[in-house]
Amino acid sequence: MATESSPQVPDHVTPPTQSNTNTLPAETVEFAHRIFEAARGGNTELILQAVDKGLPVNLTNEKGNTLLMLAAYAGHVELTKGLLQRKADPNRLNDLGQSMIAGAVFKSHDEVVRVLVEAGADPRIGKPTAIEAAHIFGRKELMEVLGAKQGDIGIDVPTPLSARPEK
Repeated sequence: MATESSPQVPDHVTPPTQSNTNTLPAETVEFAHRIFEAARGGNTELILQAVDKGLPVNLTNEKGNTLLMLAAYAGHVELTKGLLQRKADPNRLNDLGQSMIAGAVFKSHDEVVRVLVEAGADPRIGKPTAIEAAHIFGRKELMEVLGAKQGDIGIDVPTPLSARPEK
């Protein structure tokens, strides 16, 4: 049994998905749920210890969200950095085709956005892209951080009222 100070990673941990959660032992599924909650909650020590002891750094939950995705979306800068240092994939999309960098833009976690950009996160993947999300929410300061260029915003992307020309 895992404790918060000393996680024990079951030997048979595999990423839970819709197709295989019924075949995993209940204790493994319970352990995975606790780990994903710890990522959402920013329990950096627990998550990084578990990864260092063998937990797959790109473990995904039933929605295709990775530990990094949950940490980034919740604004946990140190956990985001720690997972990236352990080779978490900053360009992984969840099952809805959403990127973690767009999620961080949406939640206004600017420091996480910067950390993800520095780690090579692609601001042009997913739907909406991080650049589109910054545009939609009028986050002009992030457009430069994301490396936005002409053509990144299509006509199908809503423009915030504050950015529309006066008539």
